[in-house]
Amino acid sequence: MYCDMSNENIKSTYKSNDTEEWLDKVWTRPIGYRWALLFERLGVHPNAVTVLSMIIGAGSSLFFVHGSYRTEGWEGLWMNVAAVMLLAWANFYDSADGQLARMTGKKTRLGRILDGAASEVWFIPIYLSLVCRFYNHHTLEFSWMGLEDTPQNTWIATLLLLVLVLYSGFGCHSRQCGIADYYRQVHLFFLKGEAGSELDNSVQQQKLYDETPWKGNFLWKAFLKTYVNYTRTQEKQTPNFQRLMKCLREKYGATENIPQAFRDRFRELSLPLMKWTNVLTFNTRAIVLYTVCLIDLPWLYFVFEVVVMSALARYMRARHERFCKRLCEEI
Repeated sequence: MYCDMSNENIKSTYKSNDTEEWLDKVWTRPIGYRWALLFERLGVHPNAVTVLSMIIGAGSSLFFVHGSYRTEGWEGLWMNVAAVMLLAWANFYDSADGQLARMTGKKTRLGRILDGAASEVWFIPIYLSLVCRFYNHHTLEFSWMGLEDTPQNTWIATLLLLVLVLYSGFGCHSRQCGIADYYRQVHLFFLKGEAGSELDNSVQQQKLYDETPWKGNFLWKAFLKTYVNYTRTQEKQTPNFQRLMKCLREKYGATENIPQAFRDRFRELSLPLMKWTNVLTFNTRAIVLYTVCLIDLPWLYFVFEVVVMSALARYMRARHERFCKRLCEEI
């Protein structure tokens, strides 16, 4: 069967050109598009592709945990390579699920929730695997610190790393990815309107949760509760944007009545931040993770996430909140 891999066909599966990262355009999206075409022919639902990406991404942790070439030699190096390839494969599927949904029109609320949860399902086991890796392979770090390699010192150092990892994962990674995803959906809302965005609010999601009976919907209710908390966290981080939306609703009523001139103005201010939303999601994290694991210093990744990525997230949030406040005052 003929497979049309023209740029226009691939671009038609983007959320928007504004929100696409250059690496995704030249690498992830073209490969994801091939997978999406295959899944379309096989009749695979986008949500099934998301679940596959979760399994493959989480499975990479089994290889990251054994990836120390300092103590395992070539076998450890190849374990790292296998882990990198599996996580990259999971990311191709994470791209393909959305592309497939846009190609087939099979967009669902469950798909949105699953897609948002995918990176968490990948990174939780990966982060824990790197703690286990440090527990087993830490002689270089102990020599740098002048510590004797005793069971007691090993447990203390590993527990300290675990605390850093938990803060990095739940205090930094989740919040950083959440706010980056939110700003992209906000940008898409003003660029394409409600139909072209997945911008949700916690009030609507809470109402849906309350109206859904537990009987026969246990898993769906659990997903909804998680999504309510997810959207509520995003809104708490963006008070000026919430005030701006309130002002717009009070002045124009339905959101589709917002003038195009205002939408264009918002896009102009939001567009420079889209590159930072991309940095804060997958590609940059993955490249740093691959690098520090291949040089056999995986704990450096968590320092990077806590220090560098947190600073970038604060900068992006401050800029976004600042221009939202200014726009609200101008209405």
